[in-house]
Amino acid sequence: MDKVFLYLKLPLFCELPYYIGIFSIDLAGMNHSETLALSLQLLRQPSVTPVDHHCQNIIADRLEKIGFNIESMHFEDVDNLWARKGTTEPVLCFAGHTDVVPTGSLDAWNSDPFLPEIRDGKLYGRGSADMKTALAAMVVASERFISKHPNHQGSIAFLITSDEEGPSINGTVKVVETLEARNEKMTWCLVGEPSSTDRLGDIVKNGRRGSLNAKLTVKGKQGHVAYPHLAINPIHTASPALTELCTTVWDHGNEYFPATSFQISNIQSGTGATNVVPGSMMTLFNFRYSTEVTAEQLKARTLEILDRHQVDYEIEWTLSGLPFLTPVGELVNAAKNAIRHVTGVETELSTSGGTSDGRFIAPTGAQVLELGVLNATIHQINEHVNVADLEPLAEIYEQILVGLLA
Repeated sequence: MDKVFLYLKLPLFCELPYYIGIFSIDLAGMNHSETLALSLQLLRQPSVTPVDHHCQNIIADRLEKIGFNIESMHFEDVDNLWARKGTTEPVLCFAGHTDVVPTGSLDAWNSDPFLPEIRDGKLYGRGSADMKTALAAMVVASERFISKHPNHQGSIAFLITSDEEGPSINGTVKVVETLEARNEKMTWCLVGEPSSTDRLGDIVKNGRRGSLNAKLTVKGKQGHVAYPHLAINPIHTASPALTELCTTVWDHGNEYFPATSFQISNIQSGTGATNVVPGSMMTLFNFRYSTEVTAEQLKARTLEILDRHQVDYEIEWTLSGLPFLTPVGELVNAAKNAIRHVTGVETELSTSGGTSDGRFIAPTGAQVLELGVLNATIHQINEHVNVADLEPLAEIYEQILVGLLA
């Protein structure tokens, strides 16, 4: 029996007797939203990354009933699901993740993050915005589309992982490698990340910036601050180079991407004592970069600056993802038309924000687009989504299916 807790706010003065408090409503006996019902089922699963906690089984059971071939792919401690209905091209793939970020302090939440509640028209729970409601909408949209179009063109697929919020090394990237090895391609991929800003569908992400990380270790010589001539302060030697890195204009972006950004995220040095010159300094920094530059160009320019300032250093690079872009075409047009049809909103294309698993799918040649609910509360305490957006989102996904495969 599906139940959800509702907080009812009643007027201060009321002629009829009433109770004030929390009411448990039986959704099974109501004319309720199918997307909401499935969302509640998924939100009850404490699937903190990389744990899936039965979410993929819930989704697989629904998809299997409408003709999907189900394939579970386990890599290390990560559960992945590849489900496909049809054997021909083109292939429209719904992609997403069942894992969520940790809740933080439970005392800071107004309700249990894994006991979803509806208050004032908003559905609260960890993963409500990022991105279990989108997964529910994708499943419901597929069920409705297949019911209306049993002889649709091409194939529909689902690629779901429990490793998006974690290190992302045993999730989507491994599934894509498996699919590529057997030459199984996606034509279009719709990622359910929360892309909207003020209204459902006002923003869709048709690309993402690349992400290049570095761990810079600057070598010095420890000593007493009263005898600086006997020591080498790594903070002092590195500061001019770091200042130049912070002020360098790496590019000017383009019509799709903002200019490349350089940000220092951590600096660690010293013993904690005020009278000791540190022997080394460790700095972490990140480039979020556009398609105007490559990772290799950013590395080369960084090393040139460090060398020119005569810094004694070691550096380790980690590439989190390449930039990708889906220009206006079949998928973008199908999404814009669907959003306009359902909500009346004229959507805008954007490449802002962090990385997503789209970065692993785009290099295969697939057109990739991110479309989901509002992102205002993702990863926050009291994460929530507008209940009124859930059915429209499912309808948008269904209309995209109609536009591409009907």
